[in-house]
Amino acid sequence: MSGLSLRDVRKAFGAIPILDGITLDTEDREFIAFLGPSGSGKSTLLRIIAGLETADSGEVLLDGRRIDQLPPGDRGVAMVFQAYALYPHMSVRDNMAFGLRNAKLPEAEISTRIADASRILEIEPLLDRKPSQLSGGQRQRVAIGRAIVKSPKLFLLDEPLSNLDAALRLRTRVELAQLRQRVDAVVIMVTHDQAEAMTLADRIVVINDRQVQQVGPPMEVYSRPANRFVARFVGSPAMTILPATLVPGEGPAMVKLGDGSVIATRVPREKLPDGALEIGLRPESVQVAAPGQGNLHATIELVERLGERTLVYCRLSDGTPVTAEDEGMSNLSIGDKIDLKIDGARAHLFGSDGTAFHAATDR
Repeated sequence: MSGLSLRDVRKAFGAIPILDGITLDTEDREFIAFLGPSGSGKSTLLRIIAGLETADSGEVLLDGRRIDQLPPGDRGVAMVFQAYALYPHMSVRDNMAFGLRNAKLPEAEISTRIADASRILEIEPLLDRKPSQLSGGQRQRVAIGRAIVKSPKLFLLDEPLSNLDAALRLRTRVELAQLRQRVDAVVIMVTHDQAEAMTLADRIVVINDRQVQQVGPPMEVYSRPANRFVARFVGSPAMTILPATLVPGEGPAMVKLGDGSVIATRVPREKLPDGALEIGLRPESVQVAAPGQGNLHATIELVERLGERTLVYCRLSDGTPVTAEDEGMSNLSIGDKIDLKIDGARAHLFGSDGTAFHAATDR
């Protein structure tokens, strides 16, 4: 089996559980993003794969070979740290060569690997500089280059963009997307930034509360979240989730909101559990409507102008907050009374345990 496999990995620090039975299989050359909030266990899981932490139980396999009992240097893994971890007294060339020299590779091979990696990352002019002479983005490239020269089977990236400013983060994100096309290895990136995960990953592994909440392609995770947590965490701004009551009847579920409004969804009624429900609405499924044309009435609390669209944060008559969309050239203002039109076909429903239910025809 090629790629990385995790089998029931568990970890606790003292009496505090950190990971509770993580199981995952990756495919050859796949880019995986571990996405979750701070404290969810994603960085600990990355360190277990790298050999910097020891799991309490479970197995880590790479290309079908168990590696969790091997020292870090024998695993075929290279890790890029959030803080770069470059040696300040060494040149870029020597930073990239350091691990290879410790492995006693011939100098000719070391030079070839450095030349290849520096060409891929476009850092040839920087090879004789010290880290203090580099920008943050250049240091990040060097840290990635130091990993590339090891020719690993698995790249581990621990929040590699978090130390960069917004403009440089966007540029480096593009570079990472290009880089993954040039390396013959699985790439796993830890991030709490859902935009990074959505942009770069083939599949996202959403981690929270010590467990994997969902694994899937970015748009599947966005459009069909497994539960309430995933629905709220993935997507910016977050999905609006409102208390709802199932309206008796036949066919797809219809639900009533707290203000008395009724929304017709396309969620199969027979799949819903008994008890309390919630409805989830992405901003794009809640549009500002012409007066008298909507099915909800709201008061605007904030208007966020993004150029191509306008986000409208408002409250329904019962005080429930809702995020809606309007056109880019919207002239709405705080305090305005507006009508909202709900696209119930794109609505999600959640049971009392947080499990999500989606429109049957989305697949």
